[in-house]
Amino acid sequence: MKNPRSLRYYSALLAVSVFSSTAAIAQTPAASAAPASPSAALDFGDFSSSAITTKAWQALEAKNYDQVAGYANKCIDMFKTQAVAQQKTLTAPLTDKEQIFAQWALNDVGTCYFLLGKADEEQGKPKDAVTAYKFLADNLPFAQCWDTKGWFWKPADAAKERIKALEFDSLK
Repeated sequence: MKNPRSLRYYSALLAVSVFSSTAAIAQTPAASAAPASPSAALDFGDFSSSAITTKAWQALEAKNYDQVAGYANKCIDMFKTQAVAQQKTLTAPLTDKEQIFAQWALNDVGTCYFLLGKADEEQGKPKDAVTAYKFLADNLPFAQCWDTKGWFWKPADAAKERIKALEFDSLK
């Protein structure tokens, strides 16, 4: 089995990221005219979805919510179209590790929506959290996230649980 974090893996992600970034820029020429945002000062590493998602996780752990939003939104902006396209090719969650990692855009964008929801929740913005969680649950239900302990978990399943909890809390 290939190591998904091998140099070959990152090289492939970088090649796809560069292609995706170029395509995204071509589709949104007005984006360069927008005023600088807080994310302008962020370090996006090699601009791969995995690098950006990792930085979003680290920002959440540090409770730096502006950075969570900056990194997560960058990943979503760059790879959402690919993530939705990957989701549409699936009829059920994948179980093979190699196949799951091949759905990199779906997995990382789904994870970023989850991270946005968590950040909003921790900041006391339950409506914004539910919005992020609902997009994930409704549009990217087969996204999976690798846990460093050696297993995959499904951000959409976790998002559904958070939606129930937040909606229950709003009834109090």
